[in-house]
This record gives sequence, structure tokens and C-alpha cells, in this order.
Amino acid sequence: MWVLLGIAVLVAGFVARLNPLAVILAAAVVTGVAAVIVPGVGVAELGQAALDTISAFGKAFNDYRYISVIWLVLPLIGLLERYGLQERARILISKARGATTGRILLAYFVLRQISAALGQTKLGGHPQMVRPLVAPMAEAAAETRLGPLPDAVRYRIRAHAAAVDNIALFFGEDIFIAIASILLIKGFLEAYGIMVEPLQLSVWAIPTAIAALLVHGTRLVMLDRSLARQMTEAEAGQ
Repeated sequence: MWVLLGIAVLVAGFVARLNPLAVILAAAVVTGVAAVIVPGVGVAELGQAALDTISAFGKAFNDYRYISVIWLVLPLIGLLERYGLQERARILISKARGATTGRILLAYFVLRQISAALGQTKLGGHPQMVRPLVAPMAEAAAETRLGPLPDAVRYRIRAHAAAVDNIALFFGEDIFIAIASILLIKGFLEAYGIMVEPLQLSVWAIPTAIAALLVHGTRLVMLDRSLARQMTEAEAGQ
């Protein structure tokens, strides 16, 4: 029962509103140390258990997180932003006829979901697509149609841009047969004696992805009218 101390650390850390990553790491270390607590165990064994747990974290981080790619992409995006990437995106959309906030976000939703279904989950994302391109383009389309935007409207558009990326990726990636989530589901079901093939899980993820597209796509189609009403109410309130 000593291993349940990790759960206590997790709950206490979240209640105290501490850094989530630090809380999770502390809970894992406590669990790893508690797992070797038996009568007669010494301090050296407990210390070694803590080191082994931290080592396991480091190995997993090194094996499955592509640090070199991340550290190359983020400075590149920052450099492009400094030299006017967002401004050029705004200018491009302001000159495009028929471009609206809802249409831009819907187009990105479809693109993001299709690419995720093909296993290309790294083609989009908040730092490399939403912040430098998608959100500025959506804001520029709204400014072209509605005029200067108050902060409430601007932040709402940014929130929708972030949500589009999240929802499209979440429901699109499960269609790809070799994605980690499919393998996780397969392993979980097999642990309880339910044998399924990854292809079966991928096929049954397609109706869910289509439903997500229809539901959220409808919301995006209605977004332009909603933004126009919000702008009218904001102007009336002034």
C-alpha cells in the first residue's frame, strides 16, 4: 500500500496549485521509492530507487521527445515573426475576397484533420501554425469585415483558432493505424482479454472524426454571425 503515497502527493500538489510538471515528477519519484519499502530496507536502497525512477524519466524523454527538432523549430518561428510573418499573413487575408474568420478556421480544421489522419501530426500545432499564421489570418478577416476589433472579440478569435487545432488533431489522429493513441487503446483492451487489431480501431475512429467535423464545422460556419452580433453589442455598449 506504500505505493499509494504517490497519489496523495499528486492530490496535495494540485490542491496547492503547484506546478503540474513538478507535482507529477514528485509523485512518480515517491511512488518509485515507496515500491521498495520493505522491512529492513536501508537509506541506500531508497536513494537508488529514486535515482532509478528519475533515470527512467530521462530515458523516456530522450527516446520519445525529439529535442533537436523542437529547439530548431521554435527559434525559426520566432525569427520569422520578428521579420513580419504575422503582418504578411494579415495583409494577404485582407486582400482576399470572400475570406471570413469562420471560413479560414474551417479550412484549417479540414487540413489539420486530414493530415493527422495520414499520420502527419507535426504539420500543424499552436507554436508553428496557430500563433504565427492561423490566428492572425482569422483576425485580419474579421477586421476587414467588421473594423477594429475590441480585445474581447480578438481573444475569442484566438481561442477558436486554438480550439480548431486541438479538436482536429484529437479526432483525426486516431484514424492513423500506427499512432500512439491507437496502440494505447489496443494494449489497454488486451490487458482485459479483449483482442482487437489496430485497423479495427482506426476504422471505427472515422465516424467519430466525421461527427467532429460536422459539429465543429457548423459552429465555425455560425461564428461570423456571432462575431458580428458581438461587435454590434460592443459598439452599443460604448
